[in-house]
Amino acid sequence: MSDDAYWRRPPEGSEPPPPEPSAPASVPYSGAPRSTPPPRGWRPPTLENPRPPRRLPGQDRDRIDREEQAATILTKGMGLFAGAVLVVLLLVLCGRVVF
Repeated sequence: MSDDAYWRRPPEGSEPPPPEPSAPASVPYSGAPRSTPPPRGWRPPTLENPRPPRRLPGQDRDRIDREEQAATILTKGMGLFAGAVLVVLLLVLCGRVVF
């Protein structure tokens, strides 16, 4: 039988194919099966008790604010410098095209 024979129309006058079997009645999902609880007092084995966490050093909020302000000024200054360089380059390139 060729691959196309499956898709060919049945010859005229032949019996219709049998109906597809109906789907079984759907049963509502009853949830996952219950598991047995562990024995009373069960715990995983403990190998080592960790030390309590260390105390973090205090923060100097005024110093943090000063450093953040200095970083902001530096960032804006570099941006202005880069912008000025780009404007000068743009003027030089436009001047070469015009003249």
